[in-house]
Amino acid sequence: MLTVMAALGWLTPRRRSATARSVLAGEASAEAARKSSQEATEVSTTSEASEAEPEFPVLGDEKAAAFFDLDNTVMQGAALFHFGRGLYKRKFFETRDLAKFAWQQAWFRLAGVEDPEHMQEARDSALSIVKGHRVAELQSIGEEIYDEYMAERIWPGTRALAQAHLDAGQKVWLVTAAPVEIATVIARRLRLTGALGTVAESVDGVYTGKLVGEPLHGPAKAEAVRALAAAEGLDLTRCAAYSDSHNDIPMLSLVGHPYAINPDSKLRKHARQLDWRLRDYRTGRKAAKVGIPAAAGVGAVAGGTAAAIALHRRRR
Repeated sequence: MLTVMAALGWLTPRRRSATARSVLAGEASAEAARKSSQEATEVSTTSEASEAEPEFPVLGDEKAAAFFDLDNTVMQGAALFHFGRGLYKRKFFETRDLAKFAWQQAWFRLAGVEDPEHMQEARDSALSIVKGHRVAELQSIGEEIYDEYMAERIWPGTRALAQAHLDAGQKVWLVTAAPVEIATVIARRLRLTGALGTVAESVDGVYTGKLVGEPLHGPAKAEAVRALAAAEGLDLTRCAAYSDSHNDIPMLSLVGHPYAINPDSKLRKHARQLDWRLRDYRTGRKAAKVGIPAAAGVGAVAGGTAAAIALHRRRR
C-alpha cells in the first residue's frame, strides 16, 4: 500500500533536528493517508455505535474534519500491544522479545511515562526484525490481528463520536504512532476515511529497516494533521480532534474543537484550564462537560510490524 520514495532514504534522524524529523514524519504520514483513502472503498454512514452522541457537527461542512488518536481513545489499550501479540503468535520474534514488550506495556500503564533512550533501543531492535519483510505480508497479517484482538476493544462512545462526523458528511482520520499499515486496517474496519500513522521506509515493497522521519508521536502528529489539512483544503478552526493523552496537546491545540477522551491526569487538567470538552468512557458514563465550543462546527515502528515491540509509544 505504501511506497516510500528512494529519495527519502538519506533523511536519517542523526541528520535532522527533532523538529525537522517531526515535519518529515508528519508529511510522510499525510501522504500515505491520502493514498490509502483514495484506494479505499466509499465510506459507509451506517452507524455501528451503541450510543447517540453530541450536538455537532455542522451538516455538510466540507472544510471540517475530525482527527482521532487511537490508543485508549478509540481502542481500549494499545494497538501495538495487540499487534505484537499477533506477531508473536506468528513467530516473528522470540519469547524474550514479547516479555520485554509486555514489561514496557505494564510500565507505561502504571507510570504513564516514556524513557527516550529505552524507546530508541526498542525501536531500533524492532526495525531490525521487520527488515526484509514485504509490506503486503504485514498488511495481510494486520487484517487477521484486528479480528483476533482489536475488534472487541473499540470504545462504543468514541465510535459514536466518529460516526456523528461521518453522518454529517465529514472525513474522519485516525492519527496514531502505530504503523500506518495497521492504522489503515483499523480505519477501514471502522469505516473511517483513513489513517495517519508512523511510516516505515520500503523499497520495491520491502521494508528497509528505517523510518521516514520519526514515529508519529507528539509534535509529529500535529505536523501530520497540518499537512493533511493543507492537502485536503480543510479549515482547522472548524475541525475537531480527540485524544486521551497530554502528549497530543500539540495536535489538540491545532483545531477549533479539541476533546479530551478518557484523559490522563495532565490532559484532564489542561482541558479544564482551557474549557475543552471531556468524555470518559472508562466508567461507562460521560464525564462532566467542560465548556462549549464557540461554534457548532467541529472539527512504528516498522510499518506494519516493528512497531509492536518498538514503537509502543503508549500514552496514558
